[in-house]
Amino acid sequence: MTIREQIEAREIENLSPYASLSKNSMGRDYNEEECDIRPVYQRDRDRILHSKSFRRLKDKTQVFLTPEGDHYRTRLTHTLEVSQNARTIAKALRLNEDLVEAIALGHDLGHTPFGHAGERALARVCPEGFEHNVQSVRVVEVLEKDGRGLNLTVEVRDGILNHQTSSMPHTLEGKIVRLSDKIAYIHHDMDDAIRGKILSEEDIPTELRKTLGNTTTKRYDRFIHDIITNSEGKDDILMSDEIHEAMMEIRQFMFDNVYQNPIVKAEEAKAERLTENLYYYYLENSDELPDEYRQLVNERGDSMVRVVCDYVSSMSDRFAINKFHEIYMPDSWKD
Repeated sequence: MTIREQIEAREIENLSPYASLSKNSMGRDYNEEECDIRPVYQRDRDRILHSKSFRRLKDKTQVFLTPEGDHYRTRLTHTLEVSQNARTIAKALRLNEDLVEAIALGHDLGHTPFGHAGERALARVCPEGFEHNVQSVRVVEVLEKDGRGLNLTVEVRDGILNHQTSSMPHTLEGKIVRLSDKIAYIHHDMDDAIRGKILSEEDIPTELRKTLGNTTTKRYDRFIHDIITNSEGKDDILMSDEIHEAMMEIRQFMFDNVYQNPIVKAEEAKAERLTENLYYYYLENSDELPDEYRQLVNERGDSMVRVVCDYVSSMSDRFAINKFHEIYMPDSWKD
């Protein structure tokens, strides 16, 4: 019996009857020889962790564009916090931690530079539309490995695609990531807003602080405990009505006071224009796209508008800014 088979046997013995067992995965688009050490979801996690798109997350905006200071979140640190939340819940509920971690690490691989400002810009200008969750799936199915993709399992791709509020994953592990994503961004964006002096703890409505706690740590703890308590022994991932309502209220509070805050929004308009200009430039000058992107048109038959979106959305903030300067700024101005 291989090490992988031993691990799969332990999953059957130790995990919840509602867990997604590695042995029962619906598989990959292309059959591969099994690893003798790692079950399929662990293998997916490793592929995502070693991908170029994962490494680029370190230079992509979470909420605050090019902030002064080393402690503001990036898209990478957001991803890691989502993974930590999700694994804590999965471990307590005896669900598959490898599947949870793979989904969490891959859920934002398709995000644009400049956070949701970049996403709004591409959604506006691309006739085929743009959604970062759909793009994340395209990254792992097509764009990674020079057009070969990562060949991830069905369950991981389902969790990545359906991590947003408007959709629902088919596994409990995917549902955990979906909630963990919201918990993470609400709290770390609030923490960053307090650090940036956009908010103070006292600005949070008194009733929400009474229900959830008066520090970021206490609110995190309340959400995690509530999910575990209400989901234990059930074939679903649930929150109590009181805490779910409080989560939606504090999420709305963040939209009203942070995400739509004039200080935050001021730089976003510039980021949107920059993203749009890059899109239009490469649409008109497609010969300047890297070879692997032009091959998507020539060999796969993908539309040029989709491939230009692929390239622009893959850029880190810094790379996009540098490209904009290179394309649009006269040489004598660059110093």
